[in-house]
Order: sequence, then structure tokens, then C-alpha cells
Amino acid sequence: MPVSPATLHTDIKVTGWIARLPPALRPYALLARLDRPIGTWLLFLPGVWGILLPQQVAVTERLRLVVLFGIGSLVMRGAGCVVNDMWDRDIDRQVARTAGRPLASGALTMRQAALFLLLLLLIGLGVLVQLNSLSWVLGVSSLVLVALYPLAKRFTWWPQLVMGFTFGFGAPMGYAAAAGALSWAQAALYGATIFWQLGFDTIYGFQDMEDDARIGVKSTSRLWAQKARGFIGFCYGAMFVLLAVAIMLAGASWLVWPALVLPAIMLARQAASVTPESPRLCLAQFRFNREIGVAIALALLAGLFHV
Repeated sequence: MPVSPATLHTDIKVTGWIARLPPALRPYALLARLDRPIGTWLLFLPGVWGILLPQQVAVTERLRLVVLFGIGSLVMRGAGCVVNDMWDRDIDRQVARTAGRPLASGALTMRQAALFLLLLLLIGLGVLVQLNSLSWVLGVSSLVLVALYPLAKRFTWWPQLVMGFTFGFGAPMGYAAAAGALSWAQAALYGATIFWQLGFDTIYGFQDMEDDARIGVKSTSRLWAQKARGFIGFCYGAMFVLLAVAIMLAGASWLVWPALVLPAIMLARQAASVTPESPRLCLAQFRFNREIGVAIALALLAGLFHV
């Protein structure tokens, strides 16, 4: 079935540094979404939040973990994209935004994708073994979510919530890697991350509503399109409440509170201006969550300074 002619909107980028790669490597870069680093940022930042939340951790150890989580986020985001595209290649052919993906377009075969996935997972394993044993358990557990997430849209109207549990897993992993234990503060931070990602991924999903409805794919975006601003506002509000709980339980400095004013304003403005009918605006708002995540990380950093 051809893609809908109503919109030719796509977020695939074949220009810039991707165009300068050898032709044989370009499909792999596109398969891992290296042309769009926003996904890596949104996987990486909750890990940084988890690393910054515990109060009694050496600076050098935090820096080491941030570097490892940066590498791990890059390769594991790529691995997740490969798994997603292997499951969804038939669906992707019918959606305007995704029809040009390497597996959907035939630029790569399933065997090539599987070998590339194995390489990414081996690199991820190399990062994981640099962490503590609790992080090993959490890291292996997260693979179950990575494998099952692409199936969610086939069976539930809440695939964006499943994505929140999956992409948000960096928060408890970061906390466990830094603190060597789990706590209620970590649990609250994970909850905050899930609501944040549920909100912004619902915004992202508004881009595909027409094609999703045509081919029968379920999504939280379709479910809440008529009450988009209220739903996104609820997600972001719940996120901030749980983040505040995590901060209080962790015993952060009072400096964190004034630093949180900026991301609070950013989230409120985004929720108030969500427009499901504008795919380009939705994509821009989705991408802006990188800046929101960085602002929250800086606030948590401020909370480490007890004066």
C-alpha cells in the first residue's frame, strides 16, 4: 500500500556529514538514526539525571560515568532503532515519514541489519562491563523493553508509555551506577522520566496520525489528539511533581529549586502550544526537549552545591 499523498513530511536527513560517508555506510548510519542525534540525547539525559541525583559521589566518578553513558546511549539508541525497524519494516513502507528508512526502502537486508545489531550490542556490552554489578542487572533487563517496545503499537493504545519505560531506563541505571544502590529517590526519578517521555513522544506521534489511522496502528497520540494540550500538560505536571519528590528524597541543596524555574517554564509553554495538526511544529517541540533535559541536568548539578 503506498504512503499517504496528503503529507510528504519526513525527518530523515541524507545531507550534511551523512552525504560525505562512503555510499555503503550511509544506510547503516540512517538505520542507527545517526542523522538525527536527538534520540541519543533523550536517552542520554535521564542517565545524566540519575548520575547527578545522589549526593555523595566523587566528581571524577561522575565524569567517568557521564562519558560511558554518552557512548552507551549512542550505541544502544542505534540498537533500539535497528530492532524497531526490523519489526516495523512493513508498516514503515506505508507511512510517509518512515518510508525512506533503509529496511523499508530495501537499502539494507534483514541479515545486514542483524549483523549491525550484533556489533552495536557488543559495543554496548563493552560499556556495561565498566559499571557495577547492579548496573549489569538493570542493563540486561532493559533489553527486554527494547525488544518488546515495537510490538506495543500493535496491541495497545499506549505505545508511547511503553517507550517511556524503555527510554527512561537510563535514569535508574545512572543512579545505580553512581550510588551503587536503588532507592525511593531513584524510583521517583524514573517515574518523572517516564511521564516526561510519554509527553514528548506523544507530541512526536502527532506527525503520523493520518497514516497510523489509515493502516490501523494504535498510538497514544491518536487517543489524545482531541485533548492534546490537557494531556501533555498532565504528563509534564506529573513529571515535575515526581522530580521534586526525587530531589527532596535525595537531599539536594536548596540551589536546585530556583534552577528548576527555567525548565518548568519551558515545559509549561510547550504544553500550552501543542498543535497536533502541525507536523513540523510537533517535530520542533519534540526536539526542544533536549534543551529542557539539559536545563534539568544543570538544576540537578546546582543541587550538589551545599552552601
